[in-house]
Amino acid sequence: MLPNISNIVSRLPAKPGIYQFFNSDSDIIYIGKAKNLKSRVSSYFSKNRYDSAKIRILVSKISDIKYTLVDTESDALLLENNLIKKYRPKYNILLKDDKTYPWVCIKNESFPRVYSTRRIVTDGSKYFGPYTSGVVLKTLLGLIKQLYPLRNCNLNLTRTNIKLGKFNSCLEFQIGNCKAPCIGNQSESDYNDNITSISDILRGNLSSVIHAQQSKMISLAQNYQFEEAQICKNKIEILNKYQSKSTIVSQSYSDIDVFSLVDKTTSAFVNYLKVVNGAIMQSHSIELKRYLEETPEELLGYAIADIRIRLGSKAKEILVPFDPDFKLDNTKYIIPKKSDKLKLLQLSERNCKEFALTRQMANDNQKSASSIQRILSTLKSDFRLTNLPVHIECFDNSNLQGTNPVAACVVFKNAKPAKREYRHFNIKTVEGANDFASMYEVVYRRYKRLIDEDLPLPQLVVVDGGKGQLSSAYQAMVELDLSEKVKLIGIAKRLEEIFFPNDSVPLYLDKNSESLKVIQNARNEAHRFGITFHRLKRSKSSTHSELSNIKGVGEKTIQLLLKKYGSIEELKKLPLNIISSDIGESRAALIVSYFTKTLG
Repeated sequence: MLPNISNIVSRLPAKPGIYQFFNSDSDIIYIGKAKNLKSRVSSYFSKNRYDSAKIRILVSKISDIKYTLVDTESDALLLENNLIKKYRPKYNILLKDDKTYPWVCIKNESFPRVYSTRRIVTDGSKYFGPYTSGVVLKTLLGLIKQLYPLRNCNLNLTRTNIKLGKFNSCLEFQIGNCKAPCIGNQSESDYNDNITSISDILRGNLSSVIHAQQSKMISLAQNYQFEEAQICKNKIEILNKYQSKSTIVSQSYSDIDVFSLVDKTTSAFVNYLKVVNGAIMQSHSIELKRYLEETPEELLGYAIADIRIRLGSKAKEILVPFDPDFKLDNTKYIIPKKSDKLKLLQLSERNCKEFALTRQMANDNQKSASSIQRILSTLKSDFRLTNLPVHIECFDNSNLQGTNPVAACVVFKNAKPAKREYRHFNIKTVEGANDFASMYEVVYRRYKRLIDEDLPLPQLVVVDGGKGQLSSAYQAMVELDLSEKVKLIGIAKRLEEIFFPNDSVPLYLDKNSESLKVIQNARNEAHRFGITFHRLKRSKSSTHSELSNIKGVGEKTIQLLLKKYGSIEELKKLPLNIISSDIGESRAALIVSYFTKTLG
């Protein structure tokens, strides 16, 4: 420990507060909170703390320590949260959700406007939220617009201006979205009654709004104002429909916060549920990135402070799976063991697990994208390409003693198989086992078609074989004027040599090379795909030649029998009367006679 650091630590008071670690450049590298500053900061310099490599690195960089005393541990928690967000020290918890969320504003003005905003202005306007879900916000504003026609203009609707007739009604009045208070069509008291109801809806107090509408409807009906009463009835139905979509937990719970945590190795995920008047009004999840092996208690405490500050929660009861490291003033932590409160915590935990799974899948996809980019860059470098080989194609020939020659073309996109784009080729112009001529044919046919149909060409083409196959494929590319547009390589199986056209010296890649693994994978896929097709073709050829030798038996009859009995071997075992029942006596007799002769 540096002498000046030792002096600072020895003078620290045994009181609650926050501490800041600075490096030699006077940058804040860590901010922490403590119930007892002296005990907490001293612990970083004790031997048992050096079990953590990350803490050893942090401690080695401390050049100065500053601290701030506070009255309570709640103050320490809130101050730490604010300072971390302000300075973002390198070794602190990283909140992976630090967005600014929208609010619903009821503007402080005559005939107040109601709209969403991300900017809070201290002009006496009322703000509700913030809303972490854009869908919920849009639904609420849509409900309000459906229930209460409000103005959305920015006219200065003072009584004097309205009396002087300074304004004209607009299209919003014509289509029923506004009652045109600008020309005196709606009184300010009637408009403000609507604003009161809107405020209740935004607070989650739907029951009082419904009750008020019911009372108004009864009063209007008693005065024979049935059209106005029907309007109230319609509003009640809309409110009931909206309320039914909320998750009702218990009418006895007026205002409760629920927090749950899923802990992983490097991150933690926290879910928050806001319960108002027995219904879940808000659900929000965040990810916390840990740096110094923070405990679940520390992570939960930090998340509770941050979410309650950002979302403006004032709930006195907080349901948690375990006690966080610091307590908040005027709040009570409850670890539920039974009843509806336990169900609420379990619901939050399910949400938290789902969020963690979704987030980890997204992180994995991001890592995968980064990995793909690295592999493609390596391929580009190793094979002297001008562009990243996003699209790779590989060819392989397959024949057995010169029979049924076929070829396969497999396609890789972003270094992974794109199996829907695999293609088989029957060799049409080559007799017998001639790999070189077959390779020329399939490469020419493949890229002639892509050119004719104006389809995208690959950046890299691989042929399975050595110089002979590569030379044949290159000849086809030259004739199609593609030799300078598409990179062509060959891979020889024995030593995994990579050959380039017109270059007698092969390229040898390390056996652990990512480039070699991609090319080997493509080559193996092409071989597998080609062999499968070749076997299928040989099987069909065998079946066809066996039954097609029977004069008077057509293709449809052959298909019918094979479909029913599975194979020629099974068909050979059947007596005449069984076959006759399927295809008639004359054709059945031909087949049985043929099998009798061939079996000798």
